[in-house]
Amino acid sequence: MIKVLIVDDSAVVRQVLTGLLDGVSGIKVICAAPDPIFAMKKMETEWPDVIVLDIEMPRMDGVTFLKKLMSEHPTPVVICSTLTEKGAEVTMQAMSAGAVDIVTKPKVNLRNFLQESKATIIDVIKAAAQSRPRTIKSAAPSPVAANTNSLFGASAPKPMVQTTDRVIVIGTSTGGTQALEYLFTQLPRTAPPIVVVQHMPEHFTAAFAKRLDGICQVTVKEAAHNDRALPGVVLIAPGGKHMLLQRSGAQYQVEIKDGPLISRHRPSVDVLFRSSAQSAGANAVGIILTGMGDDGAHGMKEMHDAGALTIAQDETSCVVYGMPKEAVKLGAVDGILPLSAIPQLIMQAPTRALFKKA
Repeated sequence: MIKVLIVDDSAVVRQVLTGLLDGVSGIKVICAAPDPIFAMKKMETEWPDVIVLDIEMPRMDGVTFLKKLMSEHPTPVVICSTLTEKGAEVTMQAMSAGAVDIVTKPKVNLRNFLQESKATIIDVIKAAAQSRPRTIKSAAPSPVAANTNSLFGASAPKPMVQTTDRVIVIGTSTGGTQALEYLFTQLPRTAPPIVVVQHMPEHFTAAFAKRLDGICQVTVKEAAHNDRALPGVVLIAPGGKHMLLQRSGAQYQVEIKDGPLISRHRPSVDVLFRSSAQSAGANAVGIILTGMGDDGAHGMKEMHDAGALTIAQDETSCVVYGMPKEAVKLGAVDGILPLSAIPQLIMQAPTRALFKKA
């Protein structure tokens, strides 16, 4: 039984979410609290398996409560955030502090929206219950990054524009915001082109990219149609859109397009990986990180069959070992690495020979 604690100052949200979840086998709402102070009193007698947490509340805001929780008693937290630009920016702070996923809510037609999103909400809570929440702190640049930067001096441009054939494609979901923050803060401006699908709602990807751009040496941006994949640049697929990698002469660029849900997602990792298999072949490195479900597994198999090096994050360092596990089961993966080893792999231009068994 997954014990859920709802913390939201909206009576409508508390009532609707309680009604939705109490009717689901294997889930029990133990309390619906109007603010974190009330919630903490309840948690003294019964600890939840998952907390669904609002951000803006009286007496104590959600981010402050989350940071206190993660420092004292790490517990899976799903942020219930408003679909606004301001809400997206604050939610990114919460994700960095250790929340594992996001459930969005509009300012109008709230009751209908939550009822229509029942299946998604249930999936997110079940995934959160299986997660291992942690705060992945951004460390100082790795020795690889520091040594590479010294070749160009501290004033090297951001990014360093040059032609390249190598491209890194990354797919992730639950726990991915923290994993990507760790990866990208370890990379120098001379990193190869990187394109990313992170399962995330509309509006949130722009705030996520903006936040990362402010703390990374690489340039991080929400991808736009026909953006070129350049050294030192990370392109993140916009929420609600698919992103494909396309070849343009000696360069790569991305195509942003509408379309149906693929592998239950839009953007879909499978879409990015399959387009990479077709456009980049053996010049690509595919990396699948923490996440629930199997999005990306089949696309990674196509990349593998096209000659690309394919890497999965290991179970120990994943928040949810779902997507990497499915790719491994499918025979799509050349190597399995902890998150801490992946920045160096990105910079060293590895080949499959590095992972061949003796």
